[in-house]
This record gives sequence, structure tokens and C-alpha cells, in this order.
Amino acid sequence: MKRTLSSSVLKKKAAHPGEDAPAVSDTEATETNTESEAKLVGGVKPRLGGSGSAWKAGALSDASQILQVERAQVVEWILTGRHELQIDPSQIVDVIGSDRREDWRDQEAYENLKASIEKNGQDTPIHVRPADPNWRPDERQPENVEGVVFHLIVGRRRHAILEALGLPVRAILVPQAHRGSREEQFEMLFMRFRENEERENLSAFERLVSIGEMFERLQDATPDEKLTATEFAKRVGVHNSAVSRGRAIYAAKDEILHACKDVYELSHRDLERVLNDLSGKPPKTAQKNQKKPSGPKKLTVQRKIGSRKLSVTGQGGKLSVAASGLTLDEDFLNGLSDVIAEYLEKHGSK
Repeated sequence: MKRTLSSSVLKKKAAHPGEDAPAVSDTEATETNTESEAKLVGGVKPRLGGSGSAWKAGALSDASQILQVERAQVVEWILTGRHELQIDPSQIVDVIGSDRREDWRDQEAYENLKASIEKNGQDTPIHVRPADPNWRPDERQPENVEGVVFHLIVGRRRHAILEALGLPVRAILVPQAHRGSREEQFEMLFMRFRENEERENLSAFERLVSIGEMFERLQDATPDEKLTATEFAKRVGVHNSAVSRGRAIYAAKDEILHACKDVYELSHRDLERVLNDLSGKPPKTAQKNQKKPSGPKKLTVQRKIGSRKLSVTGQGGKLSVAASGLTLDEDFLNGLSDVIAEYLEKHGSK
């Protein structure tokens, strides 16, 4: 077994005259010289790295690269709505408003949801999009959105409740494919409508107003194209009849709210009656059931002339005579006309 002597021992050995210093290998000499030189750097011996230090440096470099890749992945997930963010409610602005009744904060459903969130927390994240379409999360801290302003798309009740409770909002970003396009506002309204349509908790009035507003915004976005009810209905997934009703209800929204105190309790048929009352037209159902004015009643009398039948029919001043088996030549008609004229002269005023 080879024994390696320390440099201090070698120095002590060399200090005695007449004694030969032990043989030192090239590697040992190099290490000894390197250590001696190291002492000369500012009088302080620097830390020397061996193979273990090199391994640690490589491992740290690999870990740094992995972390960088993971952070870049989180950035993409955030932008595509697959990673939640925790956002202060004050950073979220509602730019399109609600399609619910104006007093939705005073309703029992709102209070029930508030009690549930206060007890169990927020179950479903709201949908937002950054106010700046060019915003991207910082790759060093992707989840840090302090100071960033977001626009509210879906989840107005949840946002209002969490703001009242002083709690952060769980939110995800919606796709931004239509940002900057003419249809941007329509897309925001459609996402809002689709959310509430799936939950099936809009009243007839709220639903029709939302449909009418979406139609108008999409028509405004494409002024050079004629938007048909059929095309629009197919795009948003509603029946054709809901489009015409929605447009009419949306146009008369303020008048209806002023005329009806219980507008949110009305059915589609009730709303049609209200709309027709405001326009002065009878409801379509009444028009269908309404009978047309009847004309003059048709009267027919018959007489027997031997084996023959005489039929006289009168309606609204028109008189017709039918005599089966008789030859009605001109002389016969003249004679009959004289008889009728004479009778009408005497009794026609009755």
C-alpha cells in the first residue's frame, strides 16, 4: 500500500542537512505547488474544487435549466387558461356589465352563494383577460400578477362576493383569439351568455335582453354585411324565434322595466303581451284567435213546381235562381225578372 506524505513532513525532512528527501510523485508535486501558490493570493487560501465540486456545479446548472423550462411552461399554461391565478379583486374591472337583473346583489341566490363561499371557499374560478393584450407573465415569477389589470368576462357574483369578503379571486384567462378584432365585444358577451345559459339561471327577460344585445354588437361589428336571424341563431345556439324576440325586448328594455315591476318573473308569452301593449298591437296569439268579420249571410229557399224544383239563393244583394228540368230561355227570364222587380218594388225596403 502506497503511503503519501504530507508536504509539512517533507519540509521537516528537508530541514535536516545531509538527509535525502523522499521521492515525490509528479501528481503530489503539482498538488504541493498548487497549494503553496494558493497561499500567496492575498494571503488567503482560496477554496479549491475537486471532482465533487464539478459535479455539484453541473447538477446546479441542470436544475436551473429545468426550472427555467418549467416556468416557461407555466407561462404558456396561464395564457391558454390551463393554470389558475390568484388575483386581488381590485385588479379586476367589469367593462361589459352584467346581463342579470339590476338588483342581483339583493337576491336570495346571491346571499346563498356568498354564505357558501364564506364557508367552503371558491369552487369555480372566474374568467378574465388582461387589459393589455400584449401582457405576458414574468418567467421569473409567472404567478406574480401584482399591479396587472384584468377585464372580467364571467363570474360577476363570485367576484363581487370575494371582494366583499376581502379574499383573493381564483381566476383563469380566456382565449384571446379575437383581441383587437371588430368582434371582440361580441365574443365577450357571448362567453358571458354561454356561461349563464349552461347554468340555466337566467329569467326570460334577462335571456332575451342578452340575445338582443349580442345580435346588435355583432351587427355593429359587420356593418357591411346583413346579419340574418338564422345565421345568428346558429352561431350562438338559440332558436330562430328567440332572435326576433330578443331584438325587440332589448330595444324596449327601459320601457319594459318602467312598465313592469315584476318583469323578471314574466314568461316569454307575458313579455310578448307587454311588448305588444307598448307598441299598441294586439298579441300574435290574439290575432290568430281573432275571427274575421263575417259577411252577409247566405239564404236559400226551394219550391216545387210539379215534379221540378225551384231554388232561389240570396246573399248580400245577389240573387240567383236555379230551376232543375226547366228551359230558361230569354222570354222565361224576362217574365221572371218582371215578377221579381214588381215584388222588390213593393217589399224591397223592408
